[in-house]
Amino acid sequence: MDPLEIVQQGFGFVLTALCWGFTNPFIKRGSAGVEGVRRDGWLRQALAEGWFLLTRWQYVVPLAINLSGSAVYYYTLSSADITTAVPITNSLALVFTILAGMLVGEKAPAPKETLGMLCIVLGVALCITS
Repeated sequence: MDPLEIVQQGFGFVLTALCWGFTNPFIKRGSAGVEGVRRDGWLRQALAEGWFLLTRWQYVVPLAINLSGSAVYYYTLSSADITTAVPITNSLALVFTILAGMLVGEKAPAPKETLGMLCIVLGVALCITS
């Protein structure tokens, strides 16, 4: 495989993980208050919750970034091996979710969790370079 292709795939995986993972805490914050929406009937309830979410930029913007990560993922999969794509993107998305959560004030990871994140990053580096 061409070295440029390897770099492009690695970039695609990391960008996908960044879009998926980094936006999770922001989507969670943007959806705050949806549990207070009350309507009679399941259809009215679902429509009211959907309207509530779609009219909040705090929810829509991170969701759009998250979904764009899926577009990058499928584009990267066109030239990548799925057996490396899935573990790399999903494990890095977890790391990015934890880091983004810390930025928005969520609890910092415990030392064991930090060690686990380091192991994930090292494992991903091994997958990319092998």
